[in-house]
Amino acid sequence: MKFQCVSECSQCCIERQYYPSKKFGKIGVLILPEERPKIQSLANLLGIKISILPRIGVSDKDDPTTITTLAYQLMGVCADGNTCPFLDIKSGNKSPHMGYPCMIYADRPLACRAYPLNDTHPITLDEKCKFCKECKTADENLEVEMESLLKIKKQMTTGAPYIWRFATGVGESADDGAFLKPGWIREKF
Repeated sequence: MKFQCVSECSQCCIERQYYPSKKFGKIGVLILPEERPKIQSLANLLGIKISILPRIGVSDKDDPTTITTLAYQLMGVCADGNTCPFLDIKSGNKSPHMGYPCMIYADRPLACRAYPLNDTHPITLDEKCKFCKECKTADENLEVEMESLLKIKKQMTTGAPYIWRFATGVGESADDGAFLKPGWIREKF
């Protein structure tokens, strides 16, 4: 079955999840270091205020002051971490599939281009994607998504002994306070 956006859906640009657990807060869209200047430049050009935080880092020591950032994350504009700042929800315009359009679609990050693929073994479809929920499978029209995912995976490959994730401190209002604290947390293996 050929993958395509479902009519009137913009869910992947709106809903953010806690990952890998609630203590890390909600994540933003993965941005590679070389994508960061372009994303910031596009935001400036469009007059949009964005927040980019670290996401994944590595180090040779068990010391957060020595981290090299492998990826950043573009945070959502809502207090709960949801809604991409580049999703055009105010103009009243609609995309070809009648969802809200992306203001930087031609220049969107690799992570957006890779969606709805999940980096699992084997690679799977995101079960939160409306198309994937309804159709359960897709085996056509995923070439760009696969190529994008492979580029991201290549950049994340490292021999560093310590891997860190950045806790955003962002979440639902019921989850705030002492529970959601921002900062680097070392991965435990």
